[in-house]
Amino acid sequence: MLVEIVGYENAGLSASIDMIQQFSQTTSSHDELLALFPPIGSQIDAVIEQIHRWHPPVSVRLTIRPADLESLVGSCDFCGEPITLGPGGDALVLDSRSSDGPGSHTIISHRQCLAERIRPENRGERARALKIGKMC
Repeated sequence: MLVEIVGYENAGLSASIDMIQQFSQTTSSHDELLALFPPIGSQIDAVIEQIHRWHPPVSVRLTIRPADLESLVGSCDFCGEPITLGPGGDALVLDSRSSDGPGSHTIISHRQCLAERIRPENRGERARALKIGKMC
C-alpha cells in the first residue's frame, strides 16, 4: 500500500489504516463492500484519525470507514464525551510541544471543555478558546 498525504509528501511519515471495524461487520450492498475493501490497485480517499509525533518518524493512522469519511467522531480528552472532528464539529486539536527537545502530544477537546480549564480571570483566552477556528 502506498499512502500520499497531500502537502506532506516529504515529511517522513509512517502511515497505517485501521481495518479492525471492517472485519467485524457485515455489508448490505456490493457498493458498501467495495467501500470497506477497495479492489487492489484502486486509489481511495481516507481521513486522518490520529497523529503521533512522540518519536520519529511521525505516525499517522488513517481510516477509510464510511462513517468516518462523512464525519470523524472521537472523544474529548477532558470529559470523554463524543466530539465531531470534521466540518461543523466542535473539536479543537491541541499540540503540546516542549521548548527544549523533540516530541509532542495531541489533545482533542471540546471548545467549552478547554475554556473551562483556563483560569476565570483570563477572560480573553477563554473567549478565544470558544472562537478559534470558527468563521463567524
